[in-house]
Amino acid sequence: MAEAADFQGTRPSPARRWLRRTASAVLGAPLLAGLLAVPAAGAAPAAEPAKAPTGSRTVDVSLNTLSPSVPTEDDTLTVSGTLTNKGKETISSAEVDLRVGPRLSGRGEVDDAAKRSAYVPGVDPVTVGDKYTVKFPKLAKGISQDFTLTVPVDKLGMDDPGVYQLGVSVSGRTTTTPYEQVLGIERSFLPWQPEASDSRTKLTFLWPLIASPHVTAETRSDEQQTPVFTNDDLAKELAPGGRLEQLVSLGSRLPVTWVVDPDLLASVAAMAGKYEVESGDTTVPGKNQAVAKQWLSALEKVVEDGKVIALPFADPDLASIAHRGKNVSGTLSHLQNASAVAATTVETILHVKPSTDFAWPVNGAVDSSIVDVATSAGAHNVIARSDSFRETRELPYTPTAARPIGGGTTALVADARLSTLFDGDMSKAGSSTRAVQKFLAQTLALTEQAPDNERSIVVAPPRMPTAAQAQTMARALEGLAGNRWTQPLDLVAAAEVKPDPRATTKVPRASAYPKKLRAQELPTQAFQDIRTTQGSLDSFETILTQPERVVTPFGNAVNRSMSTSWRGRSLEAQQYRDAVRDYLRSLTSEVQLIEKSDVTLSGRSATIPVTVQNKLVQGVDRLVLQLTSDNIRLKFNDDGSMAELPVSIAGGHSQSVKFDTATSANGRAQVTARLYTEDGTQYGEEMTFTVKVSEVTPTVLLVIAGGLLLLVLAGIRMYSHRKRAVASDTVDGNGDGPEQPSDPTPDTGPESGAPSGTGEKVDR
Repeated sequence: MAEAADFQGTRPSPARRWLRRTASAVLGAPLLAGLLAVPAAGAAPAAEPAKAPTGSRTVDVSLNTLSPSVPTEDDTLTVSGTLTNKGKETISSAEVDLRVGPRLSGRGEVDDAAKRSAYVPGVDPVTVGDKYTVKFPKLAKGISQDFTLTVPVDKLGMDDPGVYQLGVSVSGRTTTTPYEQVLGIERSFLPWQPEASDSRTKLTFLWPLIASPHVTAETRSDEQQTPVFTNDDLAKELAPGGRLEQLVSLGSRLPVTWVVDPDLLASVAAMAGKYEVESGDTTVPGKNQAVAKQWLSALEKVVEDGKVIALPFADPDLASIAHRGKNVSGTLSHLQNASAVAATTVETILHVKPSTDFAWPVNGAVDSSIVDVATSAGAHNVIARSDSFRETRELPYTPTAARPIGGGTTALVADARLSTLFDGDMSKAGSSTRAVQKFLAQTLALTEQAPDNERSIVVAPPRMPTAAQAQTMARALEGLAGNRWTQPLDLVAAAEVKPDPRATTKVPRASAYPKKLRAQELPTQAFQDIRTTQGSLDSFETILTQPERVVTPFGNAVNRSMSTSWRGRSLEAQQYRDAVRDYLRSLTSEVQLIEKSDVTLSGRSATIPVTVQNKLVQGVDRLVLQLTSDNIRLKFNDDGSMAELPVSIAGGHSQSVKFDTATSANGRAQVTARLYTEDGTQYGEEMTFTVKVSEVTPTVLLVIAGGLLLLVLAGIRMYSHRKRAVASDTVDGNGDGPEQPSDPTPDTGPESGAPSGTGEKVDR
C-alpha cells in the first residue's frame, strides 16, 4: 500500500511516518551494534551501491524516429524506438502505448513539457487506445527491445491547430509491484497545422562553413609557393560523409543563408593544388587534391544563386579582441585587414559577391565593446542572441530579430531557444529526433503567440556543427518545407525588416558578458605575441625584392592566430603562434653577418672587408651595414668612429663590403658591425671583432735612418776613391790622358730600403 501511495504521488500520514522511523530504528539497532563490533583496522568503508531507477524512470524509452514530423490528415504516424530496462527486476506483461494531447499553449509550456522526466498523471497525454499498442511478455533487466507504433493521424484526436504533446510510455508489473504501473515514458511534440496559416513567421537560418586553421605560415621556395599544412585532417572533413561535405550536401537543398569563413575557402583551394603536410620534423606531399576540388566545385554550384555572408578572414574572435586585444597596438588593424581580404577571397574562389558587413561574436554574446570592435572593422550588422540581448519589457511574444542600436548599426538577435536546440551529441537517434520535434513545435508556438503580428526570426546554430548536428538541422528545416507557418528569408533581407518598436535596443554592459565565455578568450599575451611577430615581419618586408611572397602567407597566419576556433584550445593556439614566430625568425636569420676573426692593420691606413650572406631565394636590398669603433685610434674615412655603406645582395649570394680605415696610434680597437633597414631599425644580430693596430715605431725609423746614412757615406767614399784613381792615371809615366774604357760595367747597388706606401693588406 505504501508503494502504491508513493507511485500515485501521495504521502503517508505523519503518524505512519513516525511508526515507520521508529520500527526502522528498533530493527536496525542490533545490526548497528554488530557492525561496530567488527574490527575496522585496515578496512575501507564499503561504497554505497548505486540505486537502480524506480517508478516511471525504471525503463529508458528512446524515440528514434517519428514520421512524418509534421503530419497531415491523411498521413499515418509511425513512431519507432528502443526500451531498456534499467531496473533490478524483470518486467512482465510490458505494454508500449502512444499518448497524444493535450494541446500546449505558448512556448513556455513546450519548455515545461520537455523538462519533465517522470510520469505525471493528469498532466501527461492519455493513451490513444489499446488497438495501437505493442506488447512484450517480459522485459529482462539490462535488456533492450525495439518497438514500432503505427497510428492513423485521424485517430490521434487532434482538432485545433497547435502543438500537441506526444508521448510513448511502457507499463508493466514486477515482483515487487505486482500491479500495472507506468515504468517509463519519453515525451516529444507533434505540430498540427493541416493548412497554411494566414500569418507566417519569416525564418532566417544561418548555415555556417567554418573550420579551425590548418595552414601554416610556411611555403616552399618554388614559384607556386607550395603551402604547408599542419596536418591532413581538413581532407577528412571534406571527404564524403565528413562534416564539411555533409554541410554542403545537406545545405544545397535547404533555404539557408551561407555564412563562410574565407580562410576555409583559401585552405581548400590551396589543397586542390600541390601542398605538403607536416610529419614530425619533415613534410610529406599531400594527396587529397581530388577531394578538395570536388568539394569546391559542389559548393560553387550551391551558392551561385544564394546569399553568402563572408566573415572576416579566419573568423577572428571579436570578444577576445574587444576585452583583451584592442589595447595592444596593431590588433585592430589586423581585424580590419581580415575584413578587407574577405570579399576578394570569396569572389576569387566561389565567383559570387558576398556580403561583408556582418559580425558574429561567439554564441551571439555581445556588449558595447564588442559592438565597437565589430563596427571598427566595417560591420553594420551584429549577430547577437536573445540570451545575451535580453528583453527589458514583458512582451507576450518573441519580437522581430532586427534591432537598431545606434550609429547606423543593427543587431540581429537570434532566438536562443531555437539556436541552441542542436547543441550536444546529435549522433544518438533519440536526441536528434527530440531536437527536430522541439524545433518544429517552438516555431509553431512562436507563430501562434501573435498571429496578427508577422515577425522575422533568426536562428544561429552551432558555429562549427558536427555532421550529426548538420543532419539534425537539415531534418528540422525539411519539416518546415510546406511553409505552413513559416517562410524562409535570407539574412540580408532580415536585417532590413522593420523592427518591433517594443523590442529592446539596449546593448548589454560588459559585466553581463558570460563568465564561462570570458574564461575561454585568447589572453592578452596572445595579442602581444602577434604584435612581436608583425614587427619582425614589417622589418623583414622592407629589405625584400619580392615582399609579397612573405607578406601574404604570414599575414594570413597572423589572422589565423586570432581565430575564434582557438577557444577552449589555449595550448594549440600558443603552439600555432610560436610556430609562426619561429619560422619567421628562421627566414630573417638567412640574411646575416658572417663571423669575422681578429684583424691586424700594418700601417696608417687599410681596408677592412665585412661579409653579408643572403641564403634566401629572393634578393635583398635597402639594407645598411654600419661599423663602429670603440677607440679613436681607429677611424673610418678619416672622419669618425662610425661608417655606413649600403648592401644589396642577390638570392643565394654573399657580398663583401669594404670600409677604409685610418690609424693614429698603436693598440686594439673593438669594432661592431650591425645591419639596419633604411628606416633605422636594427636587423638581425650584431657582430663584434677586434682590430689590432701595428704602426711603424720610432726605433724602427731610427734603424732605417742609420742604414740610409751608412749607404750615403759608403757611396761618398767610393766616389772619392775613384776620383783619386783617375787623377793618378792622368799623370803616369807615358804622359797619356786618362784611360777611357770602351765597355764599362754598370753599378748594381742594393734594393731600396725605403718604407712602402699606404694601402697595406689586412692580415686576418
